[in-house]
Amino acid sequence: MSPADVKALIENGIPDSEAIISGEGCNLEATVISDSFEGKTMLAEQKMVFATVNELIASGELHALGIKAYTRAEWAEQA
Repeated sequence: MSPADVKALIENGIPDSEAIISGEGCNLEATVISDSFEGKTMLAEQKMVFATVNELIASGELHALGIKAYTRAEWAEQA
Protein backbone atom coordinates (compact mmCIF):
# COMPACT_ATOMS: atom_id res chain seq x y z
CA MET A 1 0.00 0.00 0.00
CA SER A 2 1.42 3.32 -1.08
CA PRO A 3 0.11 6.88 -0.80
CA ALA A 4 -0.73 6.59 -4.52
CA ASP A 5 -2.89 3.53 -3.77
CA VAL A 6 -4.79 5.41 -1.06
CA LYS A 7 -5.22 8.40 -3.39
CA ALA A 8 -6.68 6.14 -6.10
CA LEU A 9 -9.09 4.43 -3.68
CA ILE A 10 -10.40 7.75 -2.37
CA GLU A 11 -10.72 9.36 -5.81
CA ASN A 12 -12.47 6.27 -7.20
CA GLY A 13 -14.81 6.07 -4.20
CA ILE A 14 -15.88 9.71 -3.95
CA PRO A 15 -17.35 11.27 -7.09
CA ASP A 16 -15.39 14.12 -8.69
CA SER A 17 -12.86 14.20 -5.86
CA GLU A 18 -9.23 15.19 -5.64
CA ALA A 19 -7.14 13.63 -2.89
CA ILE A 20 -3.82 14.97 -1.66
CA ILE A 21 -1.99 12.36 0.40
CA SER A 22 0.98 13.02 2.66
CA GLY A 23 2.92 10.98 5.17
CA GLU A 24 4.59 7.63 4.77
CA GLY A 25 4.19 4.04 5.70
CA CYS A 26 0.91 3.14 7.37
CA ASN A 27 0.21 6.61 8.84
CA LEU A 28 -1.11 9.03 6.26
CA GLU A 29 -2.92 12.35 6.01
CA ALA A 30 -5.54 12.92 3.32
CA THR A 31 -6.89 16.23 2.14
CA VAL A 32 -9.95 15.48 0.03
CA ILE A 33 -11.74 18.05 -2.12
CA SER A 34 -15.18 17.22 -3.50
CA ASP A 35 -18.53 18.90 -3.87
CA SER A 36 -19.99 15.61 -2.58
CA PHE A 37 -19.26 17.04 0.88
CA GLU A 38 -21.70 19.93 0.38
CA GLY A 39 -24.09 20.16 3.33
CA LYS A 40 -22.47 17.24 5.19
CA THR A 41 -21.22 17.31 8.77
CA MET A 42 -17.53 16.75 9.45
CA LEU A 43 -18.36 13.28 10.78
CA ALA A 44 -20.31 12.39 7.63
CA GLU A 45 -17.41 13.60 5.45
CA GLN A 46 -14.93 11.47 7.38
CA LYS A 47 -17.19 8.42 7.15
CA MET A 48 -17.36 8.88 3.37
CA VAL A 49 -13.56 8.93 3.12
CA PHE A 50 -13.02 6.05 5.57
CA ALA A 51 -15.48 3.92 3.59
CA THR A 52 -13.13 4.10 0.59
CA VAL A 53 -10.15 2.72 2.54
CA ASN A 54 -11.94 0.48 5.04
CA GLU A 55 -10.37 -2.71 3.66
CA LEU A 56 -6.87 -1.32 4.18
CA ILE A 57 -7.70 -0.36 7.77
CA ALA A 58 -9.34 -3.73 8.49
CA SER A 59 -6.31 -5.60 7.13
CA GLY A 60 -3.86 -3.48 9.11
CA GLU A 61 -2.12 -2.14 6.00
CA LEU A 62 -3.25 1.35 7.01
CA HIS A 63 -3.08 2.15 10.72
CA ALA A 64 -4.03 5.81 10.74
CA LEU A 65 -5.55 8.23 8.27
CA GLY A 66 -5.99 11.87 9.18
CA ILE A 67 -8.69 13.47 7.07
CA LYS A 68 -9.40 17.05 6.06
CA ALA A 69 -12.40 17.31 3.75
CA TYR A 70 -13.42 20.39 1.77
CA THR A 71 -15.91 21.35 -0.90
CA ARG A 72 -14.29 23.05 -3.87
CA ALA A 73 -15.47 26.46 -2.59
CA GLU A 74 -14.05 25.77 0.90
CA TRP A 75 -10.76 24.66 -0.64
CA ALA A 76 -10.57 27.86 -2.73
CA GLU A 77 -10.88 29.85 0.52
CA GLN A 78 -7.85 27.99 1.95
CA ALA A 79 -5.52 29.36 -0.73
